Amino acid sequence: MTPSRKSYPGDARRKYQDVRSTEQIKLLVSPVRQDIIDTLESLGGEADIASIAAELGRPPDGLYYHFELLANAGLLQRIEADADGRRYRIGTGKGAKLRLAYRADARSEEAVTKVVDRLLQTAKRDFHNAMDEPDTIIEGEARELWAGRNKGWVNQKKLAEINRLLERAQQLLQGPRRAGCDKLVSLSFVIAPLKAKPGRRKRG
Repeated sequence: MTPSRKSYPGDARRKYQDVRSTEQIKLLVSPVRQDIIDTLESLGGEADIASIAAELGRPPDGLYYHFELLANAGLLQRIEADADGRRYRIGTGKGAKLRLAYRADARSEEAVTKVVDRLLQTAKRDFHNAMDEPDTIIEGEARELWAGRNKGWVNQKKLAEINRLLERAQQLLQGPRRAGCDKLVSLSFVIAPLKAKPGRRKRG
């Protein structure tokens, strides 16, 4: 699930479906439903429930309820079942990705904040779980666990570059699994403007 609605230049916008309804956004507060959306996007935007359940390590029966809620709200599209069972597609078209509309109205802003809160809680869980695994790689080019925080002054050119890099990182994680891709990772991020605090005056 793409967290922002204004970070994507040019024709990239056509690849996204904005989630504006407060009721839709509230459905995405659930970490299970966030996982379903993210996993569907990582599989190319379309998959059967059994495949999603296998990726999440959950029984398929426990996911039907969540899939139906998302479908009834228009966040997923039911498509004809195949030999593997019932299938779903992200949004209203193949290959589309969901993107939160941050400022549709005051109620939706509150719901978006709750979605981001859960997103960060999931990132914290993923980090802690990875720390508990002794074979997690934490150094070098193959590093798979990394957390940090930076702040600094930027101009429009630098900000545009940051947004492009974040978009590229998401693109690398999305799409169907290909041969040789045997490592599953999650990426969570927050970029936010800060109000600069005036410096304290020295007493004479």
